[in-house]
Amino acid sequence: MKDIPKISSKKFKLYSRNNMHEIKPLNDIPEYLLAKIKAVSMVLPFRANNYVVEELIDWDNIPFDPIFQLTFPQPDMLPRDDLEKISQLLKKGASEKSIAAASRKIQMRMNPHPAGQMELNVPIKDGKALKGIQHKYRETVLFFPSQGQTCHAYCTYCFRWPQFVGLEKLKFSSSDILPLINYLRNHKEVTDVLFTGGDPLTMSAKMLGSYIGSLIADKPENISTLRIGSKVPAYWPYRFLTDRDADDLLRLFERVVKSGLHLAIMYHSTHPRELETVAGQSAIQRILSTGATVRCQSPIIRNVNDKPEIWADLWRKQVCLGAIPYYMFIGRDTGPKDYFKIPLAKAYEIFTEAYRKVSGLCRTVRGPLMSATPGKVLISGIAEIGNKKHLALKFIQGRDPIWANRIFFAEYCENAYWLDDLRPSFEEAQFFFEPTIRQMKSRKEILAIKKKHFFDSHFGSECA
Repeated sequence: MKDIPKISSKKFKLYSRNNMHEIKPLNDIPEYLLAKIKAVSMVLPFRANNYVVEELIDWDNIPFDPIFQLTFPQPDMLPRDDLEKISQLLKKGASEKSIAAASRKIQMRMNPHPAGQMELNVPIKDGKALKGIQHKYRETVLFFPSQGQTCHAYCTYCFRWPQFVGLEKLKFSSSDILPLINYLRNHKEVTDVLFTGGDPLTMSAKMLGSYIGSLIADKPENISTLRIGSKVPAYWPYRFLTDRDADDLLRLFERVVKSGLHLAIMYHSTHPRELETVAGQSAIQRILSTGATVRCQSPIIRNVNDKPEIWADLWRKQVCLGAIPYYMFIGRDTGPKDYFKIPLAKAYEIFTEAYRKVSGLCRTVRGPLMSATPGKVLISGIAEIGNKKHLALKFIQGRDPIWANRIFFAEYCENAYWLDDLRPSFEEAQFFFEPTIRQMKSRKEILAIKKKHFFDSHFGSECA
């Protein structure tokens, strides 16, 4: 474990919708804009902290600052009519119940759980859904520890926003890791476990250690890698430096590595500014000193990082710190997607231009790619065939493992933002994977039972 650099400790202060007024720089924002930000925060989650507010956001560049866009709700994240409705309710002093009811209607129109998470990803055992577990790809299982279903700050684009807004029926979480361990023993094809959320690294070292310790003690032979998805190195690097149990957390990482598991911190690294502070850089160095690896991924987001220069700078900084550029994602089709979305062809152009600007050490990154219902689909290129442009696509991962690394083509479309917007090339009636996906979705009775069991096992039969 690397020694702590000379960094002053920082006491964590949380900002939410209820104490947003305590953020002093917000006093300089026009009142009409602040009112709209508060209105959007009634529908989409808002959470920030004093590190983000004081050290990452450039308050002289509001509202255009990328970290401000990344963490503070923006007026155009809601359709105009929805924003007006919530704004009027607030202005009239409507009850919390009335505002919550209006917000729920908006939220349920925002595709809360995309890519088949609810219907297709949750395993069933003995007629019941396994709480807090998802299994989409053959080799990798996701686990959602209950105490890690929050974050030090919320990203405005986050596709897991339903975890944070009180949509109890749509939450994934479990406080018991034993069903996961038993599931892994019975599924020898699984090699990787991903702890996700929320953010598991918001948990105390002791609590996280209780989950991981059980996994290490009863480690199924087929498991070789533990991944932890986290934004903590960006949003609260003191977690690894001066927090009360920072050393305990790093010792836990060392324990994982010594157990023989490969430990990968899947760092959601969105903008170069997150890597420019001494605390942010030192946090990564301390993580790496435990024997863990740091792999960096993020979606490409309009108004935040939609320029090739930003991505090239981001990848270079990651490599200089010893981290590995991993994925550039397309933002998922959920939440305020219209505010952030970028055409697929444009995203490919940005990626390619950035890729050309960096050395081979940065070119471990793959992208841009969509985590869609069929799997992870890479936009591999733009090809001209028979005097017509096409998007060359490739599966990085698929619900059917045989799809991995398979190339296919879609008609070029400047206004396509997601896989569902594309049509197959060469006058084909459908993409090759569509019959399989339709078959999965068409098992209505099975899926209905599966969904009912999911709700019953999480919340009791009254929630079904």
